[in-house]
Amino acid sequence: MSAPVRPNLKDIAQRAGVSTSTVSRALSGSSLIAEATVDRIRALADEYGYRPNVRARNFRTQKTMAVLIVVRDIGNPFYLEVFKGVERVARQAGYSVLMANTENDKEREVAYFEMLSDGLADGMILMTGAVPKSVRDHRPGHDNVVVALEMVEDFNVPQILIDNEAAAVTAVEHLIGLGHTRIAHIAGPIPEGMSIRRQKGYCLAMQAAGLEIPAGYLCRGDFTLQSGERCARALLNAEPRPTAIFVANDEMAFGVIRQAYQLGLSVPADLSVIGFDNIAFSEAFLPSLTTISQPRLDIGERAMSVLLDLMNDKTPPADPTILPTQLMVRETTAAPHPAAQD
Repeated sequence: MSAPVRPNLKDIAQRAGVSTSTVSRALSGSSLIAEATVDRIRALADEYGYRPNVRARNFRTQKTMAVLIVVRDIGNPFYLEVFKGVERVARQAGYSVLMANTENDKEREVAYFEMLSDGLADGMILMTGAVPKSVRDHRPGHDNVVVALEMVEDFNVPQILIDNEAAAVTAVEHLIGLGHTRIAHIAGPIPEGMSIRRQKGYCLAMQAAGLEIPAGYLCRGDFTLQSGERCARALLNAEPRPTAIFVANDEMAFGVIRQAYQLGLSVPADLSVIGFDNIAFSEAFLPSLTTISQPRLDIGERAMSVLLDLMNDKTPPADPTILPTQLMVRETTAAPHPAAQD
C-alpha cells in the first residue's frame, strides 16, 4: 500500500486560487497579504494537513526558523505565560521557540549571544535585565534582539516593558488608602534595574504621602520565597512593627505570609501584604494575594511580533513599548487594626 501523497505549496495555491508565493508569504506571517487571504490559506493548509518541508526551506533561506527566549531562572513560573505569548505568535509565523536558562551566569549569557551570532538561531527575546559587556562592545550578534520585561539601559534594541516605578507607586498607594502609615518594603536584588525602579516607586509614594521610612524598613531579597521569609523575620521584629509590606514579587510575598503565620500573626488582620507579578499561584494561595498584574501573555506576543519585524528588515519602534499593569485586590490587604496604629 503506497503512502498518502503529502500536499505541497502548489497544491494549496491551486485550491486557494492564488500563487505559490502568496501561499508562502501567508504561511510565514507576512503583513503584505490581506488578513482574510491569510486566514483562508491557513484554513486550507490545516484542512489538507500541509506541513512545510523545514529542511529544504531552511537550506534555501539560510535560516534556522528558531528563536531563543532567554530567562534568568527557568524554574520561575512567571516566565511560562510570557513563553506562551511568544510561542503563539512564533508558531503562526513558522518559528519554533527555544527557552534558554542563564541562572545569572555571565558565561552562559555570552554563549546564547554567540549562538545568535553563529547563526544557530535567527533571533532572541532577552528577559534577564542584563547584557554582558563583551556583547555590548561588539555590535554583531544582537541585531535581531528584543528586550522584554526588564529594561536594559544603553542597549539600543526594541524593548517591551512595564512601568515598574509607576506600578510600585500604585501598590503602595493602595496600602496608604487603606489607612496604613507603617509600610515596609522587600526589594529584589540590587542593583538590578527592575528592583531599583520598584524600590524607587515605594519611596516616592511614601514621600508623596508625607510618611517616614524608618531605619530597617527596607530589606533586600533575591526574588525567592526563602529571601521573603528572611526579610519578614527582620521586618516583623522591627520597632515599631510595620502593619503592611510591599514585596517586589509574589514568590517573596508568599514567604512573608508563611513567616507571619509562624510568628503568630494573621494576614491581613495583623499584617497586610501586597506582591508583584500576579503569577498563577497568587489567586490560589490562601489567603489569595493582592498583587500587581503584569500582562505577561501580551508582553510575549508583542515581543515576538517586534522580533519578526526585525528579522524581516522592518524598522522597529524608536521608543520602548510600555504596557499597562493592573492592581489585583484580593485577601491579603485590609485596613490596619486600630490598636496597631498606636
